[in-house]
Amino acid sequence: MQTFPRPWGRLLFLVFACVMLPFAARAADDPSLTKEQIKQFLQTAEVIKSKSASKGVTHTSRLTLSNGTITHDASFQPIDEHTTKKEFDSGRVEFDFVDSYKYNIAAYQLAELVGLDNMLPVYVERKWQGQTGSLSWWLPVKMDEADRVTKKIEPPDQEKWNKQMYRIRVFDELIYDSDPNLTNVLIGEDWTIWRVDFSRAFRKNKDLRSSKNLAKCDRQLFEKLKALKADELAEKTKRYLTKDEVKGVMARRDKIVATFQTLIAEKGEEEVMY
Repeated sequence: MQTFPRPWGRLLFLVFACVMLPFAARAADDPSLTKEQIKQFLQTAEVIKSKSASKGVTHTSRLTLSNGTITHDASFQPIDEHTTKKEFDSGRVEFDFVDSYKYNIAAYQLAELVGLDNMLPVYVERKWQGQTGSLSWWLPVKMDEADRVTKKIEPPDQEKWNKQMYRIRVFDELIYDSDPNLTNVLIGEDWTIWRVDFSRAFRKNKDLRSSKNLAKCDRQLFEKLKALKADELAEKTKRYLTKDEVKGVMARRDKIVATFQTLIAEKGEEEVMY
């Protein structure tokens, strides 16, 4: 094998590093990186920097991770609060209150089952500084929905925007998030929408939060909803959802499907499905 004198070898290494470092910084957002590769990175890469997130009340931290080749940020959320009664500043009271990182992971796993995982960041479970929490891939966003509404910015492609929002609304009804807010809808540079932060989702309520949010549905999503099995969901989320929480998801699934079937009967499939 050919070798180089030490000075030349060092020079070649430095040239290689200068060429590869920009690539390493970009590689994590390369579409060729699979979801499984992202999961592996989140679970094993070294945390090299951290800071508290600027928004939210769930003690979220922004971590910078590196595996020596890829460097990318992630969001760490360790909250796991359980209380029999929670009183909010608004006066609302919720019994059997849970605010848990586990629901972030369960939401992603459910999204995988119904084909909506491209609208959520990858979530995994990981321990950091003695705490266990959810760790999610940091997304390249330009604003959240709260910013967009405040600044009155209209999407450049209204049809594309509406179709994305229809999917988000179906998913929100499925998971029954008791604290949905506009800061949890993130908007990318190309106006791709992502839904994040599900720590107050998966209530046991078997009714929908607001069936009026169900106006239209993606055909593929509708078929996957109909095909969703309780035992499949229970097995996939067994570390994060209770039996009653799984029953709540399935009961809401049934009502979502029934709502769209009624709309199709009233308006015709072309007006409801896309």
